[in-house]
Amino acid sequence: MTAKRGVLFDVDGTLVDTTYLHAVAWWEALRQHDEDVPMAEIHRAIGMGSDKILDHLLGADRDKSDDEQMAAAHDVLYGAWWERLRPLPGAADLLRACAERGLAVVLASSAKGTELGKLRRVIGADDVITAATSSADAEESKPAPDILEAALDQSDVDAKHCVFVGDAVWDVKAAGKLGIPCIGLTCGGTSADELMAAGAVETYENPAALLAALDRSAIKKLTG
Repeated sequence: MTAKRGVLFDVDGTLVDTTYLHAVAWWEALRQHDEDVPMAEIHRAIGMGSDKILDHLLGADRDKSDDEQMAAAHDVLYGAWWERLRPLPGAADLLRACAERGLAVVLASSAKGTELGKLRRVIGADDVITAATSSADAEESKPAPDILEAALDQSDVDAKHCVFVGDAVWDVKAAGKLGIPCIGLTCGGTSADELMAAGAVETYENPAALLAALDRSAIKKLTG
């Protein structure tokens, strides 16, 4: 049987313009609990789930009694922006172009279920999405590879015949643990140099730029 080929996509910061909103929401949630962390540090941690980001920002050896409240505060603060979320340039067109080339299109997201539904509506390409994960599908968030493993399981895509597209160092590291090539997009605010240093095979500015280069990109190798 021919191995199923596909492209896995991170969503936040890769297909939808949310990275800085998450950073501001975490900044305010931390401030509400007297934790003053510079926004630049928070931004660099976006892409981790709430199970990792607080340890990363505040240290693992600390009182964690407020963690649930901080995570809940982040969700409320970020939720205030839901109706104004915008797709990044070319997001839906990129997904459709991959599907037109016979590739499964899979969203490998750590967003919660209701939030994922909103993100999918913002992207506007549900007609070509084969499968999509949420936080409920993984024990650990990136850089652990759990979400990618769940995305592969749900879509029946072969790990040896896929590419992951993400915007954060944590995306690249998660893909690397499974030996999956990762294309980095800089639209989440992480530089091309940082993404390449983490192991990205190539980088582009945003989904539109990847779409323009699609038949010269790592994705082309899946259709050859």
